[in-house]
Amino acid sequence: MYERAAMYVDMPDGLSDKIKACNATYVTRFGVRLRGRMFTFRGWRATHSTHSGPAKGGLRYAPNVDQDEVEALAALMSYKCALLNLPFGGSKGALEIVPSDWEPHELEKITRRFAQELMRHGFLASATNVPAPDVGTNQQMMMWIADEYRRYKPDDINGMGCVTGKPVEGGGIEGRTEATGRGVQYAIHAFFRSDKDRARAGFETEQLEGCRVIVQGLGNVGSHIARFLSEEDGCRITAVIERDGVVRNADGLDIEALIAHHAATGGVKGFSGGGFDSEGAKALEDECDILIPAALESVIHKGNAENIKARLVVEAANGPITFEADAILERRGVTVLPDMLANAGGVVVSYFEWVKNLTHIPFGLMERRQTDREHHVLARSMEKMTGQAFPPEDKNEFLAARGEIDLVRSGLAEMMHQAFSEVSALAHKNKGKAITLRDAAYQIAIKRIAGAYQAIGL
Repeated sequence: MYERAAMYVDMPDGLSDKIKACNATYVTRFGVRLRGRMFTFRGWRATHSTHSGPAKGGLRYAPNVDQDEVEALAALMSYKCALLNLPFGGSKGALEIVPSDWEPHELEKITRRFAQELMRHGFLASATNVPAPDVGTNQQMMMWIADEYRRYKPDDINGMGCVTGKPVEGGGIEGRTEATGRGVQYAIHAFFRSDKDRARAGFETEQLEGCRVIVQGLGNVGSHIARFLSEEDGCRITAVIERDGVVRNADGLDIEALIAHHAATGGVKGFSGGGFDSEGAKALEDECDILIPAALESVIHKGNAENIKARLVVEAANGPITFEADAILERRGVTVLPDMLANAGGVVVSYFEWVKNLTHIPFGLMERRQTDREHHVLARSMEKMTGQAFPPEDKNEFLAARGEIDLVRSGLAEMMHQAFSEVSALAHKNKGKAITLRDAAYQIAIKRIAGAYQAIGL
């Protein structure tokens, strides 16, 4: 995908190969004494680029990770940050482990040891490399890492910025947990407001209400997407795919009830609000308007791409469509909203958290009271001038205090809409055949990274 787009970016000879390659990959094998014996764990942290600042990217715990996957995901993070104009290069980390095999106190020891290894070799610091939650990790693990860093370097005043995705009480930011799912929602909104892109995918209006949606994965990302699209946008979530199978309801699933059932049982089997089928992967081929793979890589491949019936596929996960499948979907006229954009909400809000940690001041603190006062003065003035009272529902919204979550959502919406606007404009730049949104996103990202390298003389 990179090479297909890089062909159309003007760069000096050899620079494309430099951008494509990972700068450095650290492999560690460390021991932790648990259960009366020594266990050895293998982990990786890849830094693809530091062209625009510290390397940024998730840290995943999974049994099937390897160096190639970590380096590929680090590269994707570089392109994602460049596309969103964030001051980060790309990084990714992984630990070869099944988290459910270990008790919480054991995971804490393992995580703290992993953090020590990353620190000692220069792969953890607010100024150089900043992890975040990913598959198999959560905000508690990020807090353990931040605390371990603070113990190791107590004189680093910006130490809490060494990792993002922390609990709010531990220096995190409101809205980070929902950020990736919220970013997917905003990307879909931006798509539906684009007449050219909407028409290209066969959608007649910009209204999402009534659209049939299939979500693959009910983890943090998928559950938030399903909730936002059903409760706020009026979509019908007709199927949710999980590890144990798929649950379907043509009239729309009760997402809150399904999330509660999944939390209690670990799967979707036995949910009373829909029909269950153990062949979950086949549901990717069900009739729907929007298909959202929100969990695993390569779930849409050359073996099933011909049978995908959705008009729009939104890559809420990293790399859910293989290169071969991407070409098949393009030939068939299926529009893909690429992961580089759709999945970027998490890193955008991580950026907000990182800035909050470096500035040591909450967002909105200095201006909130002043803004609220101005709104009250304006409302009273308008009522005096018109002789009419503000409609109560509008007045309440206009005068409501703006908290951190409101500012985070506003900033995220702005960045997602702006990025989509740039991608769409390039995709439709030529009057002839439009290029795909993925190719346009890659071209913008590569051009920005190339420009940063050329600016320093490379």
